[in-house]
Amino acid sequence: MPATPVGPPAAAPPDPFAVIRTRGYAVLLVMTALLGIPISAAAFGFLALVSELQSLTYTDLPRGLGFDGTPSWWPIPLLALAGLLVALTIRYLPGSGGHKPAEGLVAKGAPSAAELPGIALAAVASLGAGAVIGPEAPLIALGGGLAVFAVRAAKRDLQPNASAVLGAAGSFAAVSTLLGSPLLGAFLLMEAAGIGGAMMGIILAPGLLAAGIGALIFTGLDSWTGLGTYSLVLGQVPQADRPDIAGFGWALAIGVASAVLGAGIHRSALFLQARVDRRRVVVTVLTGALVGVTALVYATWTGNGASEVLYSGQDALGPLLAGQAGYTAGTLVVLVVCKAVAYSLSLSSFRGGPVFPSMFVGGAGGLALAHLPGLDVTSGFAMGVGAMCVAMLKLPMTAVLLATLLLGTQGLTVMPLVIVAVVVSYVLSLRLAPAPVTASEPPPASP
Repeated sequence: MPATPVGPPAAAPPDPFAVIRTRGYAVLLVMTALLGIPISAAAFGFLALVSELQSLTYTDLPRGLGFDGTPSWWPIPLLALAGLLVALTIRYLPGSGGHKPAEGLVAKGAPSAAELPGIALAAVASLGAGAVIGPEAPLIALGGGLAVFAVRAAKRDLQPNASAVLGAAGSFAAVSTLLGSPLLGAFLLMEAAGIGGAMMGIILAPGLLAAGIGALIFTGLDSWTGLGTYSLVLGQVPQADRPDIAGFGWALAIGVASAVLGAGIHRSALFLQARVDRRRVVVTVLTGALVGVTALVYATWTGNGASEVLYSGQDALGPLLAGQAGYTAGTLVVLVVCKAVAYSLSLSSFRGGPVFPSMFVGGAGGLALAHLPGLDVTSGFAMGVGAMCVAMLKLPMTAVLLATLLLGTQGLTVMPLVIVAVVVSYVLSLRLAPAPVTASEPPPASP
């Protein structure tokens, strides 16, 4: 009988969580906790500045010039001026004003210190003038950049892995309460970055710690200043019907409609972005003016305020759901069309995030469909928010949570319908998305 060969024993697989049990990881958690305080305070100040600028440009300035209220045409010159400022910032300051929102919410790591002023200026100009764009993307970039800058200033030999974890924690702290809950911000960042497995546990612990501290700082600053928490909140949520066959049919329909509308917004934004990149200043100014014209068209057509088309829609989601009885189906359809057009234009030229406008467009669309039989208001609103959010972000878990957790107890009732609408919209939107440019297919040279 041949002897069984004896070799060296197989090496034990590496322990992916060994780093968590080290002293260095404990020090990293302490650093994360300390960084969460100033970064969340800076994020609060950023949002407060944007809010004050919006009030100044759309309320105080028209009154100071002798107008009784804000004229419907007022956004046209204001957004054109903002477009000029954003274009000059993108062209002349490092960092190109941050990532391009038409390309989705992409986590590319913390920006350098030299890029932070350009990111902040482009975002403040875009948001303060009423462009249809959200604050989440610049906050993520600014939070991560400030965290890495602060730690590297104190410790120049910082390891790349530690720098990545601290940058992610800074982003967690910056968006801690923006979506209504630190957990929602955590899911958004983790899903956008595509982090999974053992690495998720390594980054999630300091990230959640920073987010929790950030939420406390936001709450404390709200109590101290009275400015608000700048958090997404839905006040009055109507009673939702229990899911039935008709509801699941509407989930399929809303999922398909959201994917088609989202593909239209995305493709048109990318098409316009290519033109903006060629003639940055002129086309960005023109785009800003067109956003203002879109708001004017809505105000003239419906008699409602032009502000319903402007801004990210974060503060308008709650009033839209609570006051849905005051909107006819036709008014809501016009609102969806005008908001979608302004959203696409803003994505192509301005700097900000794509989350809140997608939620508003989807919510308004769901309310419009709720005028038809078989669909109640809350279910239509929730399915529209989730399906449109995933159509634009391609983040299904975040879309489901955004559409349900914000509705409180009613969110649990409508969650099965939201899941179906999100899955249908996600699968179809991936099929309708433009094919990415590969290395073998270089983009065409500009003339």
